[in-house]
Amino acid sequence: MQEKLDKETFKRKTVSFYRYVIVESPFELRNKLFAAWNELDCLGRIYVAKEGINAQMNVPEHYWEKFVDCIQNNEYLKDIPLKIAVEDDGKSFLKLQVKVRNKIVADGLNDDEFDVTNVGKHLDAREWNRAMDQGALVVDMRNHYESEVGKFEGAITPQAEKFADELPEVLEILKGKEEEKVLLYCTGGVRCEKTSAFLKHHGFKDVNQLYGGIIDYKRQVDQIQEENRFKGVNFVFDNRLGERISNDVISHCHQCGKPCDTHVNCSNVRCNLLFIQCEECASSYEGTCSDACKEYVMASPERKQELDNIHQYRPVKRYFKSRC
Repeated sequence: MQEKLDKETFKRKTVSFYRYVIVESPFELRNKLFAAWNELDCLGRIYVAKEGINAQMNVPEHYWEKFVDCIQNNEYLKDIPLKIAVEDDGKSFLKLQVKVRNKIVADGLNDDEFDVTNVGKHLDAREWNRAMDQGALVVDMRNHYESEVGKFEGAITPQAEKFADELPEVLEILKGKEEEKVLLYCTGGVRCEKTSAFLKHHGFKDVNQLYGGIIDYKRQVDQIQEENRFKGVNFVFDNRLGERISNDVISHCHQCGKPCDTHVNCSNVRCNLLFIQCEECASSYEGTCSDACKEYVMASPERKQELDNIHQYRPVKRYFKSRC
């Protein structure tokens, strides 16, 4: 599939969108969307559930109008906000996957216990900046490896590795601050939507969320010439792994400590650890995360079999936690 993308003579546009809406038949919607988007040669990862849809995908530019028509003609997607990628090489996804899931974002919550539609107020970029100036609590609703490379200045950044663990962590961090103004942000807005309803259910009075997430914030500040308060890179869950929002580099190479914000996966496919690596270390370690993994990728087939047997290359966690 990568070879096919490399040979394409047209450009693709990476887009993301979500909506919490009651879907009567997720499998029926899934099949309908796959058929329509496959015909338009779209690629991406789309989750459909009874609670809604969450999509990240790329669309051939020459089919963009047909794609928008498809969105507008669907009862669940009509007028849904589309967030266009900030940086895009057209190779964000290699295949089209439309999957039915229990939830569009795994959150570990029993949604029957609270009103998931009672969400916070959506703030545009200008309103968001003003609220920051007034001392509101800013909370990053992304995972630790996302906030490590980019965040709003002064934001609370939980150390959870998945959203389901982050919700109780944030609730504990904000305990006693139920009367204060809270600002939530994430990549495109979908995690904040659920978090805002969760916090309001737990007694928080003034819950707000960044409209369109970091992706749309960048578009807005550029359009209205507002100050960009986000520093660094916006981590994205596709082959790009990140898009630059500002020139600030706020993180470090996990191997040498040099300023760097480039996420990679260990080139040892049996490891695949996600970590930050500078160009020099990528060359020195052959794109791997450790001496053990370097040995593995450089080893003979016989030696690889030995290493397979002792599991020497396996990481303790899927994501590296920086000590820098």
